[in-house]
Amino acid sequence: MEEADQGPKSPDFIPEVGEDAVNAVPSSPFTALTEEEQAELHSELAKVEDEIQTLSQVLAAKEKQVADIKRKLGITPLNEFKQNLSKGWHEVTTSTAYKKTSETLSQVGQKATTAFSSVGSAITRKLEDVRNTPTFKSFEEKVETLKTKISPTPSTGDAEEVSESTPDGEPVAEHPEGTCPPDQKPH
Repeated sequence: MEEADQGPKSPDFIPEVGEDAVNAVPSSPFTALTEEEQAELHSELAKVEDEIQTLSQVLAAKEKQVADIKRKLGITPLNEFKQNLSKGWHEVTTSTAYKKTSETLSQVGQKATTAFSSVGSAITRKLEDVRNTPTFKSFEEKVETLKTKISPTPSTGDAEEVSESTPDGEPVAEHPEGTCPPDQKPH
């Protein structure tokens, strides 16, 4: 017998995930099942769970068999990793996307090289133009004049005279060996 509507029903407990969760969920009014249908579904559920357990055991046995075969063949996890990496890289490099990207980057590189070459040529031409201007020539002449004034010119005397003079042009006084001028101490 159905009770009158007493407002929304809230479960007093939260079902756990797993085998018991199905049994803990109350039947909704939309899926009114007969006891016979429920028994049939419970039987089917038990069969499927048994199949899952059997398949898990078979899978574990097969994984053990694979590990034994690989051990006998000398295939190590590192070798497998290398093979997988190599295979993956091969698949990437043969993919259409990789080929298109590689081609595009190659074209971009060629265009960039051309652009840099053009910019370099333009800068070279501009510097040559600047060098040929009267202002630059005048500046260049002033630098050359300054350089000439600063650089010492060799005297017309012989090389001994030049080497025996101080930077301000005064001759170096010679002293007998073992003696030194009164204002200097011996080394």
